[in-house]
Amino acid sequence: VQLVESGGGLVQAGGSLRLSCAASGGTLGSYFMGWFRQAPAKEREFVATIRWSGGTTVYADSVKGRFTISRDNAKNTVYLQMNNLKSEDTAVYYCAAGPAIMSTSTTPRAYYYWGQGTQVTVSS
Repeated sequence: VQLVESGGGLVQAGGSLRLSCAASGGTLGSYFMGWFRQAPAKEREFVATIRWSGGTTVYADSVKGRFTISRDNAKNTVYLQMNNLKSEDTAVYYCAAGPAIMSTSTTPRAYYYWGQGTQVTVSS
């Protein structure tokens, strides 16, 4: 499965962005999905995850109430709607796919496939 993120860019604090993650070479409905991010000189951190059916979502405390993960299995695409962005949200954002036998996971090692990342920069 190949994952390609898009939708990143430069936005002012308080603004919004919607990231997309398009899958090819496989059926997205066979996987639970997650978003992670990595800022310069920091470790990759969990952002959000969603079950293959979309019925269960989990968020990092730092984004809860501001970010929304969703998926459209028919379009083989996962989204991350990011509202009220803050400077500390600046990072490269990665989507990842893990086996649907699991519900969701906040741990990177649970994921089989990763995208190349998209840069999000929030100016204050």
